Amino acid sequence: MEPAVSVVLPVRDGGPHLAAAVGSILAQENCDFELILVDDHSSDGALESLPSRDARIRFIANAGGGLIDALNTGLRAARGHYIARMDADDIALPKRLRTQLDYLARNPSVAIAGTEVELFAEGELGAGNQRYQRWINVLRSPGAIHRERFIECPLPHPTWLMPRSVVRRLGGYRDAGWPEDYDFLLRAASAGYRCGKPEGVLLRWRDHPDRASRIDPRYAQERFTAARAHFLAADELQGRPVVIWGAGPGGRDLHDALSRESVTVQGFVDVHPRRIGGCKRGRPVWHFEEAGRRAREAIILVAVGVPSARPEIRAVLQRMGRREGADWWFAA
Repeated sequence: MEPAVSVVLPVRDGGPHLAAAVGSILAQENCDFELILVDDHSSDGALESLPSRDARIRFIANAGGGLIDALNTGLRAARGHYIARMDADDIALPKRLRTQLDYLARNPSVAIAGTEVELFAEGELGAGNQRYQRWINVLRSPGAIHRERFIECPLPHPTWLMPRSVVRRLGGYRDAGWPEDYDFLLRAASAGYRCGKPEGVLLRWRDHPDRASRIDPRYAQERFTAARAHFLAADELQGRPVVIWGAGPGGRDLHDALSRESVTVQGFVDVHPRRIGGCKRGRPVWHFEEAGRRAREAIILVAVGVPSARPEIRAVLQRMGRREGADWWFAA
């Protein structure tokens, strides 16, 4: 009999955190599931210490090498109607899977369910991580997630749960040169799939120096920018010219990434008096009021990465009559 959920957990040298991660899945309440542990050529013995007699666990060797191959190996082996993700160093709360299944049942227009998270670390959690956690946990509705998807990946990868049919239609994971989870969600949005989250923390998300997001070059900031530019050009810009709000390094990098996608940037917006009236990448730098007059047909992409600036920028663009998600987007 097929389980309701296949939890795909790739692992390479899971070390001391693996047992707690696996135990948190085995402790899930009121849910029929299988746990697929994909061994990506581990050598530390952590897998051998797990409860091999638990019939819910399936041990599978990665058919290739690396995270993307391990994920796709797990997807091919999955038998459940739903696919859930889990990482080898995180902790799922006992009601996680049941709550996500109930959420999808109540919200049939949502294809991919994430969760709110609690970031934790061995030492003190940095201010940047605290801001990131707040941003992730505020974004629960499909509209808010869709609207802000070009800022960062709005659903942490180890929180996902979705029908297996969605995974198959999207073709699983691919290596596009940027983070595989961000690529998957942006492709899902392109295909019309909506994402959402039930209220409440359901996963404790561990931060440590060896996380892939800290050491894998595909997670470097310029690769996120390349992903944003690619999907903006393909899905949202529709051949319209672009004005970039922010003439600092973030705006410069976004300009360069858009140029590689054959997108025309008319100019930049900035509020710093020393930048206004100058040039960046051969394009004029305007005050936002002048940009509104000179570039009425352009889409504005906000490349200001300071979260505290977003409410004020949003208010200015609303006063200018610009519609978020149609005439402008946050893109940093």
